[in-house]
Amino acid sequence: MPTSLHPKFGHEHVKVLSRKPLHAGYIRVDELILRHRLFAGGDSEPFRRELIVRPRGVGVLLYDPERREAVLVRQFRVGMIDEPRSPWMLELVAGMVEESEDPIEVALRESREESGIEPVQVVRICDYYNSPGVGNERISLFCGRVDSSTAAGIHGLDEENEDIEVVVVPYDDLVAAVEDGRINNAMTIIAVQWLQLHHDELHRLWARTASVAVGWRGV
Repeated sequence: MPTSLHPKFGHEHVKVLSRKPLHAGYIRVDELILRHRLFAGGDSEPFRRELIVRPRGVGVLLYDPERREAVLVRQFRVGMIDEPRSPWMLELVAGMVEESEDPIEVALRESREESGIEPVQVVRICDYYNSPGVGNERISLFCGRVDSSTAAGIHGLDEENEDIEVVVVPYDDLVAAVEDGRINNAMTIIAVQWLQLHHDELHRLWARTASVAVGWRGV
């Protein structure tokens, strides 16, 4: 049984036989015909996959260590249209990274646009792929230090049909909302659980440096 966390195969073990666009609207969908190396040896037969092509995304957990409060946002999400409770989701400030943009700069910009406040310090939490079975969207998660007393109001860009409500949540309520399912999206759950693990260490890190972009565990 394999025990290594490193992959056995790489890009050289995948052959894309054809790729063509199926749809190009708010999202882009490509059709790929490909084959790849098999764990038991040899190569697979050619098979078809549809790939949702998305830019890189960022999410920012805005947190006030002095007041022990997080600043989240609530907005309508079409993917929640069949959710029994409500299609309005409580989530992190988030946005997409355009080509040549720096993810941290996008994190700061989206914080201003969606919440009206900007972090004075930012640490990287992690990068992950959102749903690699069907899409290539890569998410960069950050935690940003803010003054939650200034967070309020309705925000967003009219040209993007955004209608975003700012919600200030005490730390204990934030954790409880993840545990009882009121927070039910992966980006926010990952960030909150990271904060649970690193809460005290984060306080010490922010206390000893004034740099805006702060590394975390060598990242």
